[in-house]
Amino acid sequence: MALRELSSLEKYLGLKKPNKYTTQGDKKVPVLQNNNGPPLVGLVTIGCHLVKEAKRPKLLGDSAESRAVVQQWLEYRVTSLDGCSKEDNKTILKDLNLYLQDKVYMAGSQFTLADTFMYFGIHPLLVDLAIQEKEQYVNVTRWFDHIQHYPGLRHHLPPVAVLRNRIYTSKHH
Repeated sequence: MALRELSSLEKYLGLKKPNKYTTQGDKKVPVLQNNNGPPLVGLVTIGCHLVKEAKRPKLLGDSAESRAVVQQWLEYRVTSLDGCSKEDNKTILKDLNLYLQDKVYMAGSQFTLADTFMYFGIHPLLVDLAIQEKEQYVNVTRWFDHIQHYPGLRHHLPPVAVLRNRIYTSKHH
């Protein structure tokens, strides 16, 4: 999964020459062989490198505080979201729903790399939920739907229907 995410990130960033990746270990941690030095290991490390290579520093945050929040969510993605059990899914979605209550993006008011990688990580959780279950996490589904329609982002993932249209009876008019 991580290799497809990095490939999608490269396309989103407009990087012309795709990188060659390998994986290491049982968890298939991505590795990028860097021409200028030692290999880069890990989804977040490589993602940050690609953002810098594309000269898009705002995707890492535009202030010290937003950079810290972006890093926090990138770390959360690889430590808590990746490899979580089915039992953990509801807790994760409940916590994210509360967090996103007053936010448009993971790091506040600006789209960042945290939104990209959290979207990729949450996709498998939401794709398996019924519409009624998704409605329990209205803030997550609002954020998710917004991110999945972000131009150029969803290269390797199918769209997910997140909210149904409500049909009201005449007594509600």
